[in-house]
Amino acid sequence: MKTALDLLKAYTDNARNPAAAGALFADDGVLELPTIKVHVTGPVGVEGLLTGLLKRVPDFRFKEFKSFIDTPDKAFAEYSVEALVPDTGKVYRQTYAGVLIAENGKIKLLREALDTAAAAAAFKKD
Repeated sequence: MKTALDLLKAYTDNARNPAAAGALFADDGVLELPTIKVHVTGPVGVEGLLTGLLKRVPDFRFKEFKSFIDTPDKAFAEYSVEALVPDTGKVYRQTYAGVLIAENGKIKLLREALDTAAAAAAFKKD
């Protein structure tokens, strides 16, 4: 059975494959980014969110994964992204902090924090 850290690493590795990333979540599993009011539930919700993100940022991919907490059912890590936003011509540079709670080999909760000012600047048309 996958540990929380295994699941978090698999999620970040598969962010460019929305169906694979979504399949890591329990049916009632939640992905939320509270600072930007994003909350989706289940594999279909996660897949939809990532599909929409990739339409806006086609080169979106996580890198520089750094783990800080690793227990069988809880993990915390930071991971970053640097990708062009075609609509604005700006580069989206971001470091995410993600805490994941696993249950029965699936993601029950993935809560991510990010720099909202950096996100707003990258997606704002001048």
